[in-house]
Amino acid sequence: MNNSGTVTLNEGNFDEEVTRSTKPVLVDFWAEWCGPCKLIAPLLDEIAKEKGDTLKVAKVDVDAESALAGHFGISSIPTIALFEPGEQPKAVMGALPREMIESAFELDRFRKAG
Repeated sequence: MNNSGTVTLNEGNFDEEVTRSTKPVLVDFWAEWCGPCKLIAPLLDEIAKEKGDTLKVAKVDVDAESALAGHFGISSIPTIALFEPGEQPKAVMGALPREMIESAFELDRFRKAG
């Protein structure tokens, strides 16, 4: 986990960090050269800090992990997907405002403990 509270994903750790996770994982498919990706990165860091006890936030660099991105049919970035245990992932594309990201995945149901 990096200092923003997000996890960097790759083919080697995806199964452990996402598929076998006991809590939902919000995955950001992004690239270093992608301007819109950089716009939403701080929003996702905030979500990670606020909901980190009940929701994991992770990132996949599509350039470094093209096979992983291809496995999920990622053709446009940023794409944000929510992987919940036992369910098909849900995804949205584009640099959406935080309110739209939270609404799309109903993130208000994930609260930080305490």
